[in-house]
Amino acid sequence: MERKVSRICLASEPDVVHFLQVAWEKTLGSGFVITLTDGQSAWTGTVSESEISQEADDMALEKEKYVDELRKALVLGGGPADAYKFDFSRESCHFSFEKNLKDVSFRLGSFNLEKVASPAEVIRKLICDCLDTITENQAKNEHLQKENERLLRDWNEVQGRFEKCVSAKEAVETDLYKRFILVLNEKKAKIRSLHKLLNEVQELEKNVEPERETTTCSEMTADRDAVYDESTDEERENLPDPSVLAPATLRGDDSIISSPDVMDIAPSRKRRQRMQKNLGTEPKIASQVHGPQEKEKFKTL
Repeated sequence: MERKVSRICLASEPDVVHFLQVAWEKTLGSGFVITLTDGQSAWTGTVSESEISQEADDMALEKEKYVDELRKALVLGGGPADAYKFDFSRESCHFSFEKNLKDVSFRLGSFNLEKVASPAEVIRKLICDCLDTITENQAKNEHLQKENERLLRDWNEVQGRFEKCVSAKEAVETDLYKRFILVLNEKKAKIRSLHKLLNEVQELEKNVEPERETTTCSEMTADRDAVYDESTDEERENLPDPSVLAPATLRGDDSIISSPDVMDIAPSRKRRQRMQKNLGTEPKIASQVHGPQEKEKFKTL
């Protein structure tokens, strides 16, 4: 059975200190035994689970919330001094307690107690329970203290390892940063040299490109002249007899020389054919003109 003892002050006897003990088997909501004493007299009573449920229903609270309020009021020492108000009537042996909320208070519960015939035995048992609780709490404190010391040692060990890891990490980062700087500087130098070489090549190409274009133009002009100087098969078939065209060709050459200059340096085939036709027709006209002159000469002879 679990027991808790708390010190309370009654509203009817504020100058007298009373001790309240609450004992329960499983949970506080399953029922408990309450004992009240002032060091001379003692009163005790049993609160069943049904009475707890009835009190919760009367207050329109869920049973869990009501049990939680009972724990705060009876087990946890009554909370702040003015949080709960206890009262007990020696004549009726009626014990009640209320919860204060600012200017309002409401009743949490009331129980009927019975006066103990031999309070000395109850007080002795209460003192023994208090001593047992003190001993148990001391054992728990010693265990917790040892556990805290162990955790502190573990924490110091972990902290030492952590500091070593941090130092190693910083050393690795410093080394990697130095290597990165070296590699970065090498890459930058290589990029600068390649950029400089690229600029030089571009400048060289700019200077060479006009010369290359001039050479290409001259080569293309020479090729065109060579192509236009050659005659096609059709032109060879249409060419007249050189013996017949000899005198006319001279006159044709004179007419060509006296004709205006041709601006196009590369005439097309049709233009060349027209020029050849003109050259072919002039000798015929010339021969027809010279024919009557020769007849007149023969007549005069």
